Amino acid sequence: MKLLTHGILWLLTLSTPAADTPLHSVRQLTYSGERSGEGYFSSDGRFLIFQSERESGNPFYQIYLLDLESGESRRVSPGIGKTTCAFFRPGTRRVLFASTHLDPEAGAKQEAELEFRASGRTRRYSWDYDEAMDIFSANRDGSGIKRLTGSPGYDAEAAYSPDGNRIVFCSLRSAFPLSELPEKDLRIYRTDPAWFGEIWIMNADGSEPRRLTRSPGYDGGPFFLPDGEHIVWRRFDETGMVADIYTMRTDGTGERRLTDFGSMSWAPYFHPSGAYAIFASNKEGFGNFELYLVDRDGEREPIRITDADGFDGLPVFSPDGASLCWTSNRNAAGRSQLYLGQWDHELALQLLSGSPRRTGGALREPPDLSPEIRVSDHRAHVGFLASEALEGRATGSPGIEAAAAYARERFREAGLAGIGLPPRHDHSFEFTRKVGTSEEGNWLRIGTEGGTKREFEVERDFRPLSFTDPGEWSGEGMVFAGYGLHVPGPLGEGYDSYAGLYVKDKVVLILRYVPEDVSPERRQVLNRYAGLRYKAMLARERGARALLVVTGPNSPGAGQLVKHHYDQSPTGSGILAASISGEVARWFLSSAGKDLEKIQTSLDRENPHAEGGFELPGITLELGAGIRRETDTDVNVLGYLSPPESSEEYIIVGAHMDHLGRGGSGSLQRQGEDDSIHYGADDNASGTSVVLELAAGLSAWRKEQPEDFRRGILFALWSGEEIGLVGSTRFAEDYRDSLGEAVAYINFDMVGRLRDNRLVLQGVGSSDSWTGLIESKNVAAGFDLALQEDPYLPTDAMVFYNRDIPILNFFTGSHEDYHRPTDTPDRINYQGLHDISEFARRLVLDLAGREEAPAFVKVDARDTGGNRERLRVYLGTIPDYVAEVEGVKISGVWSGGPAEEAGLQAQDIIVGFAGRKITNIYDYTYAIDAAKAGEEVPITVLRGGREVSLKIVPRVR
Repeated sequence: MKLLTHGILWLLTLSTPAADTPLHSVRQLTYSGERSGEGYFSSDGRFLIFQSERESGNPFYQIYLLDLESGESRRVSPGIGKTTCAFFRPGTRRVLFASTHLDPEAGAKQEAELEFRASGRTRRYSWDYDEAMDIFSANRDGSGIKRLTGSPGYDAEAAYSPDGNRIVFCSLRSAFPLSELPEKDLRIYRTDPAWFGEIWIMNADGSEPRRLTRSPGYDGGPFFLPDGEHIVWRRFDETGMVADIYTMRTDGTGERRLTDFGSMSWAPYFHPSGAYAIFASNKEGFGNFELYLVDRDGEREPIRITDADGFDGLPVFSPDGASLCWTSNRNAAGRSQLYLGQWDHELALQLLSGSPRRTGGALREPPDLSPEIRVSDHRAHVGFLASEALEGRATGSPGIEAAAAYARERFREAGLAGIGLPPRHDHSFEFTRKVGTSEEGNWLRIGTEGGTKREFEVERDFRPLSFTDPGEWSGEGMVFAGYGLHVPGPLGEGYDSYAGLYVKDKVVLILRYVPEDVSPERRQVLNRYAGLRYKAMLARERGARALLVVTGPNSPGAGQLVKHHYDQSPTGSGILAASISGEVARWFLSSAGKDLEKIQTSLDRENPHAEGGFELPGITLELGAGIRRETDTDVNVLGYLSPPESSEEYIIVGAHMDHLGRGGSGSLQRQGEDDSIHYGADDNASGTSVVLELAAGLSAWRKEQPEDFRRGILFALWSGEEIGLVGSTRFAEDYRDSLGEAVAYINFDMVGRLRDNRLVLQGVGSSDSWTGLIESKNVAAGFDLALQEDPYLPTDAMVFYNRDIPILNFFTGSHEDYHRPTDTPDRINYQGLHDISEFARRLVLDLAGREEAPAFVKVDARDTGGNRERLRVYLGTIPDYVAEVEGVKISGVWSGGPAEEAGLQAQDIIVGFAGRKITNIYDYTYAIDAAKAGEEVPITVLRGGREVSLKIVPRVR
């Protein structure tokens, strides 16, 4: 299913044309001009206002008024430039239309078009989003013209509200000024300006314009529904080839998608009864547009109304609902003209009521959500967020945008305010979507002392590192600096690859990783300083101009180039940096009489007499490094529940709503699961659902008992968690001045798999208040709790702990579906979600009302084994973080991984690894960190109370 942004999605299929049609007595209404179309009725039904190419000397549309009694027509628009989209203002003698008549180039554009047509040449018809197009109002005779919009960019497709007090329209103004558009957006504008079309609303006099949609792709053609409280419009996807019909409230909330044809559905207009809309679609063929009916909420299959070759579109009902006017080229000349037919409303209702209801894959806003915390609410939230339509909610994807729109609507329904000035529910942040080698700016030429010079090929012989500074350098002077490490500590504990070396204004060549033949304990120490970005920083601080990295012949992936990887930082490292192949390194080292394998072997043993660093005389280098860093934006969704009385203090209640999309580097998918949607029901639709229910429940509680609130509550749903806690980190940076007033952060990450009533609360050590508070609230909740003090967690909570805010993270444990396509809504314990939400509600309510805020405690930073991304090897075990055992209990093993091949099983407790005793997860992490890929290691497990000795072969991560 193709996903469009911000929408609530529907799976709609078309029925065959009805045997009986409510449209009859059809006749052609206009004949004059090259073409005519888009006619709209006056409030009394006597007049039509429409556009037509019939003005002498002007090949473009102008606006005309047709008297349906006398048959007389007259021009309303000035007759200069281009016009479109006229509409009557109810209860007045005024009309509106869009026009370019104030454009100084209007006359020249007319002449150019006339010359083109006179030449006999033809072009494919496409709408012209003229930047000079603005909206005007005028009397019906064309006098009294008043300009209503004046912003740069196209403003058109306007319509009045039923009471005549507001205007809804389409605008491309968000793209202007074009000089400030990012280059990628500017390229889009040059090829498809409609991509920037959004729906706006303003007062009838043109004042107070306000943007309603924020979706990539064209949003246009809006009209008010008869109730005056909703808007219907068409939304194109980013390709511009697929469009569907949407409705929303006039404040931009409550978006609902009515069609999903996989084709171009557009020009919707509601019947005066408000029961259904008529629209055009080319479902039956690219050039064959027909008219269809869809019911108010899109709950039934649409009904096809017309059946004629060519174009039928732009349908409009008369005010009494008894007639239909539309544009068609079904005439012998094949030219678009207005057609008129009689309409049978009762038959239309009958046909729609007999149409089958939607089945299979249909998604809509959850019905009958309640401020109370209910199992059915959780089922609705998770069902939507972890649906096929949202395609795994990857950061920056249409799926996460739809999730954000959903969350935003729930916060608004709960009465939560935005934050900032002006108050907004969205907090936008930038992230790196992808890193790759740029097409230009990369070269490597090396000359040796003997005069030999070679030029190397990017992506074969060398590759810029993801964090390189872009640029170029050429010069003489290269220094080999071993493993490029600097580890503080006395002799025998510390390590300094740069001892005795002078690298200022030179190129540094280093080995990747750490010495291979050191003890596991020594490897643990060195690995903390082995990150390539850290090594680059060391070289830069010592004055080096460039850094080259080679994967040595004794290391995993010997001689291979370093792969590009996502790097959270949007900036470079302040130094040119590239990896080179083993063949390139051997070539110029051999020219200096050096042997790379012998050098590394000596360094691997930490031989004190090893030739750890030396200058390579006579080496000249020309290096150009260019990285293509593709950035994008996403949003966190925020809602603030203010206290009854002024207070600066607040509590943050949060969860991440993003997941992995269709996998990627974070996926643990198994064979046969490639490119599958990772639904993320537990991770973390479950936590998102809890935050939504708490927002609704606590907001309702505040209305009834405001005296219970001394502090505000900020509800936050983060994106970018799966790519490195990006969303929450950016929020903490942007709102650092107000974070000092945050007294606690409560997080929910994977809370949908409650088993045996076992609930884990992490970060308890961050405040002395937590244990007592948790105990008192759990008396009634009755969970079997596992309290874990460690606040150093791989989730958004750690962002706030690092800013001296007490944290508490709710967690129901890992499982074999983690980061796999099998994490689906049917596996969620919805009663458990309800019970966890009730427990959390009482806890947060206590925090909001208690006199003293919880005091922050700095937990001694236990050595957690470093960043897991730095581990070179993996075993394929899934630790069970809930189990309180001596050792590490595993909840499962990854299919095809080393653990499965070694014979490890779910429920095994690892008590020994590589000759080391394992008593906790930290021992286990250290031991894995010290292991070498490809070398068999003994592992001991307890299975059913009995020790079992196995052999496992770690692999390269």
